[in-house]
Amino acid sequence: MHLILIAKAQTEAASTASIYHHRITEAWRQHGGAAELISLNRPIHPDFTRSLAEGTLIVVDGAALGLIEAIIGPLQAHGAGVLIHHPTPLAPGTPTDLQTEMKSLERRYLPRFRCVVATSALVATRLTQEFGVDAARIRVVNPGIDKQEQRIIRPDRPDGAPCRVLTLGTMSYHKGHDVVLNALATLSDLDWHLTLAGPPRDRAYFSDLKALIQRLDIGDRVELHGELRGPEMEANWQQAEIFALATRFEGFGMTIAEAMARGVPVAITAGGAAADLVTPACGVVAPVDNTAEFAKGLRRLIFSAALRADLGKNAFIRAQGFPDWLTQANCLLAALTR
Repeated sequence: MHLILIAKAQTEAASTASIYHHRITEAWRQHGGAAELISLNRPIHPDFTRSLAEGTLIVVDGAALGLIEAIIGPLQAHGAGVLIHHPTPLAPGTPTDLQTEMKSLERRYLPRFRCVVATSALVATRLTQEFGVDAARIRVVNPGIDKQEQRIIRPDRPDGAPCRVLTLGTMSYHKGHDVVLNALATLSDLDWHLTLAGPPRDRAYFSDLKALIQRLDIGDRVELHGELRGPEMEANWQQAEIFALATRFEGFGMTIAEAMARGVPVAITAGGAAADLVTPACGVVAPVDNTAEFAKGLRRLIFSAALRADLGKNAFIRAQGFPDWLTQANCLLAALTR
């Protein structure tokens, strides 16, 4: 079976959406199918669908709809599906004019796709309630995870070494990196070190974070990076004792799931679908934008190695129930051919 996934142009930095695209198409090939990822760095020819072999399956990333309006009709006539990580208007910090434009576009086109693939049950519900999509057309295909053979067991830290906190996520307002920084700044009596990393999608927000670190006078405790990859990323996972993400909205929460799969206890805020991943047994969850409550949760984790060990063990166990990418590629196939 041949799959074509149409998405916005991929930048050098990989967002969670682009990771989903690459991993799901890679898993599709492992199932024995052919898979092609089309990044819209150039327009698609209006006759695109006419050249497709019979039985070719198409799924369009919803974020690309505004770039392919001219061929949405033919794509829908072909039976294409649409993939929604989260509707653009739901992400806090999205400019009002863009929210209005995208909500109008998504309400106009999403209900007419034969299949709408949502990355979480929460996104599926919002699509029905706010975007007019018939629930019968929606299928939930969560991101997969890479199952770890064992959780990360960290040796006792040397005396005087700080507790290592890791935050990963695209540098955008809705990820809430500013809340993490403000919360940790109130814990000056504890010994911690934060690595804050992610693709700098919003350059203005990235600059604001650098200014906030200076204003809070925590520069000696914070490493601010762009995207981490390969051995550098793996080294940070191995060192991390806590994963922290004060997200304002998640369509799923891939980095949270990845932390749990590695046995890293998590401290998050209940933005979007994030809270559905984390139970009290495997992490701490605070209300969105509640810096004081988030700081309380971090204090408990930084203070107690025993608590971190218990929550990390439970997070690893819970993550064993999350599907892997091969399973999710099969689910996508079922959604597109039902």
